[in-house]
Amino acid sequence: MKKTIIGSEEWCSFEHFGIPAIKARVDSGAKTSSIQANNIKVFQKDSDSWVSFQVNPLQDNRSITILCESKLHDTRMIKSSSGISEVRYVIKAPVRIGHQTFDIELTLANRDTMEFRMLLGREALNSRFVVDPSETFQLDQYDENQLSELYAAFKTEKNGLKIALLASNPELYSNKRIIEAGEARGHHMVFLNAEQVYMKLDAADPQIRYRGGNIISEFDAVIPRIKPSVTFYGCALIRQFDSMGAYCLNSAEAIGSSRDKLLATQLFAKHDINIPTTGFAKSPLDTKDLIKMVNGAPLIIKLLESTQGKGVVLAETNKAAESVINAFKSIKTNILVQEFIKEANGQDIRCFVVQNKVVASMQRQAEKGEFRANIHQGGSASKVKITAEERKLAIKAAKILNLPVAGVDIIRSNKGPLLLEVNSSPGLEGIEAATGLDIANIMIEAVEKKLKFKR
Repeated sequence: MKKTIIGSEEWCSFEHFGIPAIKARVDSGAKTSSIQANNIKVFQKDSDSWVSFQVNPLQDNRSITILCESKLHDTRMIKSSSGISEVRYVIKAPVRIGHQTFDIELTLANRDTMEFRMLLGREALNSRFVVDPSETFQLDQYDENQLSELYAAFKTEKNGLKIALLASNPELYSNKRIIEAGEARGHHMVFLNAEQVYMKLDAADPQIRYRGGNIISEFDAVIPRIKPSVTFYGCALIRQFDSMGAYCLNSAEAIGSSRDKLLATQLFAKHDINIPTTGFAKSPLDTKDLIKMVNGAPLIIKLLESTQGKGVVLAETNKAAESVINAFKSIKTNILVQEFIKEANGQDIRCFVVQNKVVASMQRQAEKGEFRANIHQGGSASKVKITAEERKLAIKAAKILNLPVAGVDIIRSNKGPLLLEVNSSPGLEGIEAATGLDIANIMIEAVEKKLKFKR
């Protein structure tokens, strides 16, 4: 039998499931093929185990969802490309590739973070195809218009999205503004107190519930604004929402990285982001050298979990620095020691980044007698025009942490702009007041764009 030549990427069709076209990555290194699946549930039918699942067949488009059902063929331990092993459900279904239709085994996996919604493994290729990795789409090819026509039947009219705001205080300015902006654009906005949400972890029937036992589900998107004290629990909730098919504006992993100031600082240094010289040590025996390493006093001592300017101390002499550092270490509190940028004169810049674009920026001035510019600590804010270098720095910092929405704090120094930190739940009050821009509306637009929602 003559084998058909295919490229490293090809279009497949599952008429059995009503999926007219799904782009697959051809990977001879993987034994079994895989397809993107959300909301996977096992159920009994005629004494057999079946599995239902939802497929979003087009990359970066959750607006098209196809509900599929299949008899459960097997469960297997599969090692992902990241090296993590997990149990996956396996089904068998007929696939059409070019003019050939045949049965293949498919593992069901959440591939939202992958470039392709499907992976075509070597079991499907054997005795049928020869792969030319230098080519793509040797059999079928579809442009945007053709895909739109193929999936026209699956597009439903929506009056608005159902969006959850996961936070703690519904009266907080930022939270009220996001709710207002979403409702103004015709969406169904729901405030969820993160501390009153809990979850059921179950492969067959995962759930998210609200205090009182009410089951909450089917959110199109979740906007997380969890406070630092509930970071661990809030991130667990975000992962649960994501696994059940909701788009989360900032992921749990990104939020966790931004809240771990040591990890974030290490990532910035690794990716050649200019930061103030920073030190970290465990033993009091290293304190003197730690101070010397950041060019001596005056210097900044910062709690790893500090936020809104709290937990940040200026030590004006080496002796004072040594006393404060050792006091924190004596109670086993982790801190960063950072050089003090005197020439900044108590000023810094907050850049508000949304989907890799700086949408607003303001300059913050510390209150007289204070060293740190923070509105929550009595500082003032004004609109500022940032340089191209500062814009590039802000966007790169948000990208490194994989944050679609971020408040990036920059300080101007004699060495050029330096990155101070990145906030995954930036406040809106100060920057909206300083710039006159509707930042909440921009955030809702970002959700619409990601979900390809058109008003």
